[in-house]
Order: sequence, then structure tokens, then C-alpha cells
Amino acid sequence: MEDVGPHPSKVLGACRLSVDRLQQVQRCTDKQIRERKVDRGVSKFPVDVSELRKILTSTTGLIHTHASSRKDHTTGKRPGLKYTAVKRLNGLMADGKKRSEAKAQARLRGESLFAFSDGGIHAYESRNNYQKIIMRFINWVGEEHNVRDQVRLDERADELASLYLSERIAQGYSAWTLQTERSALRMFFQNRILAASVELPKRQRENIVRSRRPAVRDRHFQAANWQPFINFCLACGLRREELRDLYVHDVFRNTDGELLVHVVKGKGGKDRKVPVFPGREQSVLGVTEGRSGDEKAFARLPSAMDIHAYRRRFAQELYEYHAQRPLPPREGRLQSADFDRVAAEKVTKALGHGRLDIVFGHYIR
Repeated sequence: MEDVGPHPSKVLGACRLSVDRLQQVQRCTDKQIRERKVDRGVSKFPVDVSELRKILTSTTGLIHTHASSRKDHTTGKRPGLKYTAVKRLNGLMADGKKRSEAKAQARLRGESLFAFSDGGIHAYESRNNYQKIIMRFINWVGEEHNVRDQVRLDERADELASLYLSERIAQGYSAWTLQTERSALRMFFQNRILAASVELPKRQRENIVRSRRPAVRDRHFQAANWQPFINFCLACGLRREELRDLYVHDVFRNTDGELLVHVVKGKGGKDRKVPVFPGREQSVLGVTEGRSGDEKAFARLPSAMDIHAYRRRFAQELYEYHAQRPLPPREGRLQSADFDRVAAEKVTKALGHGRLDIVFGHYIR
């Protein structure tokens, strides 16, 4: 390594100390001269102290500039692990690209679309969820394995991800949470088989608890105070984020007079137009009529409200409306005779999903 000599800050400190000492000697000598203890000829130094001070001040800027340069090249700190992780996630954002288009191209190439991924993140909501998972993982590897830089983390990615997921399984996290965490880790490390040695619990419908059991937050929600909002949810079945981003002008009638709610950017960045549940149009119009189109439909959303529960109820009631028959049986394997496929497809489209099994597993049954 090239010898760059003492650090500039030390040089600067030494210079200042020398000047201070010279000033002390100057003051002492002047005092002795006044007391006639020494000859006046010694009162002057070869270099005037005030001149030394001027030289020192003029070179301070140059010394600081050199110090910054030296730090950048020899003693600068490496970027922190969380900083590099965020930069990597930013680089994985597929801005302006649609996942549906990537899937269509893969279909043309004859590739399997099962668990399809093109290696990019297409939705900001997914990006935010993935970042939370990655930050939690980084905290864990730092505390448990003292890994604090990106190079070491990448080298041990499979080992550490496997240990992390195994610990999360032992802690009793749900199959859905674990699948999401593994997907986030695989996306971050760009490795589709990361932690393949860890067998995750299977996702089973009977283990779904979201919006199906009483929750602590239910005690903090007063439904009577939010009835117009609840009726709106039951009329179109939007997600929380879709309700948050909805504008008054997104509610309109098509050429046939059907009332629609336009979701500009739903889950996965998808655009869709949701027909309002027949007979519930006034629940939507009551929120939007007489208001400026540029206003948000809702100034705020109740944080304690389980919006997904109303979305699920909307799906079930919409299925029964279109099928004109009861919901499929909750237990046992679903047979084709047990459900109305056309009605299920209409519900799937209204909810913004692309797979019937998701709608049956999470909403209708």
C-alpha cells in the first residue's frame, strides 16, 4: 500500500501547536525585555509569529481538501448494509413494465407460468413489503451472525436464509407469511432456488385466519360511526390501498348506464373497472355526488376497520347474486358440480385476482 504519510489533521494540529508555543515564547521575551533582564536584540524571531499565523490560515483549506481526498481513497467507510440493500431493491423495480406483458412473452416462449417471475418488482406495495422483510432479515444476520456488509451476506445467502426461515418456522409463523418471506429473499438475492433445503409448511384453507376470527383491533372499531363507508365497501369490494387512492372522478357510468368504480392502479399495478353491486349504487353515489372530481373519495380510512372482511363478504354475496345458488360447501374437496364457474369468474375479475383457486380459498369458501 502506498505510504501517504501522517494524516493531514495531525499535521494541521502540529502546526497550530508550534505557532501557539512561538507566541508564548514571544510574550515571555517581551516581558523580560520590559524588565530589562535580557538584551532587546533577542525580542525578534527570524520569522514573525503573526506571519506564521497568516501562512497557517492560508494553507488550512488546502490541508482540509487533501484530508477529504485521502479519506475517500484510503480511510473512507464502506456503505452500510441497509443502504446497499435499499439501493439493490431500487434497482429491482421494473418501472414502466407490466408483469402481465412479461408473462405473455414467457407464454409465447413456451415457459411454465407456475410461480412466474421475471426477476423484477412491478408494484410499489410489493416493494414496500419486501423491504420490511429484508430489513428484518438484515437485523437478524447482524445480531445472530455478525454479518454487516453486502459481500459477506451474498457469499452466505443460502446458508443464512435457510437458518432464518427455519427459525421462523419454529416460531410458528403462518405458511403464507413464510412463503412471502422466502419470495422476498429470493427476489433480493436473485436466486429462484434459495433456501430450497427448507421445507415450508403447506398453505391450507382451514388454516386461514385473516378476517375469519375476532381480532384485538375489532374492539377499537365502532361500525355504527362508519356505516356509509361500510356500505361503499360492500358495493364494490375494493382493497384498503385502492380505497385510499380513489378519487371522486373514478366513479362513473359507462355508455350502458352501468355504474363503475375505476381502480387506476390496483395490486400488481393492474387497472380495472369494477361494476357496482346491482342495487347498491346509491351507497356509492352518496359518497361522490356533488363533489369535485379532483377530491379524494375518502379523506381518511379507519385504521381499526377490517376492510378485508367486508371485501370477502362482498365477494360471497356477489357470487350468490350471479350464481343464484348458495355458496359452495366449506369442507372437503371442491367438485365442478359444487360451484358456478361463470359466477366465480365474475367475482374474480371484480376483486382484481387472476386465479379461481385464490378466490375460492380466501373469499368464497
